[in-house]
Amino acid sequence: ACLDRNLEGARATAGPDGVAIHVDVADEASVIRAFEQAGNAWGGLDGLVTAAGIINTSPFFETTVAQFRQLFDINVIGSFLSVREGAKYMQSGARVCMVASISSYTGGGYVARGAYATSKGAVLTMMKSCARELGPRGIAVNAVAPGFIDTDMTKAISDGAHEEWAAKIPLKRLGTPDDIAGAVAFLASDEASYITGQVLAVNGGMYL
Repeated sequence: ACLDRNLEGARATAGPDGVAIHVDVADEASVIRAFEQAGNAWGGLDGLVTAAGIINTSPFFETTVAQFRQLFDINVIGSFLSVREGAKYMQSGARVCMVASISSYTGGGYVARGAYATSKGAVLTMMKSCARELGPRGIAVNAVAPGFIDTDMTKAISDGAHEEWAAKIPLKRLGTPDDIAGAVAFLASDEASYITGQVLAVNGGMYL
């Protein structure tokens, strides 16, 4: 099942055998309905990836309350609601992967700034709490912390200066969505069955 605010994008991601469900992760009723649909469609859930998120590039002390709340509504409350509701349909052996950020460690300072970093730091703390509470049920909870990934969003916020950013990374390239997908797939696999409460940093050495 694929939950997405963009239904057409969700359908493309879900594939011919998947179920696409429209959801606003910042709206509690919407999240509850979405997981009811997904859980009923599949008879339960084996995995959950909380990847919905937005970014803000304002300096911390220039961030408005409205901007700060929007970041937390989507990045933090959205993750909280998704894990809370998704866990209702999970049995032992299920996996949760939460998408954080390199900014969770750096406090911002690359492209994103302090408010975004604060929200992603909260995601990491939430992940550890969920790992403790869901561990006795046999459900592993981990996080992936991407670095600078080559996406439309980073092109927009970096004015296209990708070569400049790549030069700062030890592996001398930006990450790709496939790099992140591979890390998530590993944490969802049987090979990671004894890993929980951990963060897999996928940043090409950008933060050592």
